[in-house]
Amino acid sequence: MKVTRLLALGAMVAAFGFTSCQQDEDITTQNEVSESALTQIAQLGFYNKNVQKVSGGYVVEGDIFLSESDLTAAHNTTALRVGESEQYRTTNLVNASGGRTITLSLDPKLPASYGTSLDGAIARYNAENLTIKMARVASGGNIVITAAPKNAQYLASAGFPSGGNPYGKVMVATRYIGTNPNVGWFTTILAHEVGHCIGFRHTDYMDRSYSCGGGYANEGASNVGAIQIPGTPAGPDPNSWMLACIGSGQNRPFNNNDKTALAYLY
Repeated sequence: MKVTRLLALGAMVAAFGFTSCQQDEDITTQNEVSESALTQIAQLGFYNKNVQKVSGGYVVEGDIFLSESDLTAAHNTTALRVGESEQYRTTNLVNASGGRTITLSLDPKLPASYGTSLDGAIARYNAENLTIKMARVASGGNIVITAAPKNAQYLASAGFPSGGNPYGKVMVATRYIGTNPNVGWFTTILAHEVGHCIGFRHTDYMDRSYSCGGGYANEGASNVGAIQIPGTPAGPDPNSWMLACIGSGQNRPFNNNDKTALAYLY
C-alpha cells in the first residue's frame, strides 16, 4: 500500500493531480530553519525533523502549524506521557461547556467537489453526539478550508485551539489532493485536520514510523503538548483517524478508540 504523510513528499505523491488555485507563498526547508527554532519546537514536545518554514510560523510533524508566538509564549506544565500508542490531546481545547456549534466553510476558490468530503467529515463528528456540533456554512466559518501555498510539501495542515476557540483554518494542497479526490480518503484527511483544530495530536506521535514508515521517531519527553486520553489503548491502533500518515485512497472513519477519545474530551 502506498503511504503518504499528511505531509506529502516529492515522488510519494507524484501520482496525485493538481490545480493552480493555491496562494503564491514561499516555503523554506529544514535546512533553512534556525537551530533556535528547532530547539523551541522540540521543547514544546513536537518532532523537529522535516520542519517547513511558512508564513507566520512553521509546519511540523507533517501537518501541524505552529506560529512564531507558539514557540515563544509561556505554556502550562501538564505532565506528558511518552511511549505508547494512545490517543493524545494538546493542552489547549475548545470551550464547549454547555454545548457549542462550530461552523465550517469551503473557500470558493477550491474545487466544488471538495464539499462532498467536507460534508462527510462534519457528519462523522455529528454522529458521535458530542457537546461540539459542526455545521457547514457558505462562508466565514469558524474553520475555513482553504488552499495551501502552491509549493506546499504536505497534503493538508492545521493548528491547535487557542483562547477556547478552534484553530480557524485547514489548508489543503490541491496539487496533491486533485480536483476529484477519493471521497472516503479526503473525508478522512479533513476529519483529521479538524481533529487538530479542536485539540487532538497524532495517535502515533510517539513513533511516527508506525504509520509513516522509516526509522523509529519519538519526539522525546517534554512538559507540554501531548496528554494521553484516558480509556484509549496502550497497544498499537492501526486504524485511528489521527495517525500521522495515510495510505493512498485509505478511508479511516472513527474507530472505537477514536470514539472513546472524542467522547472523553467533548
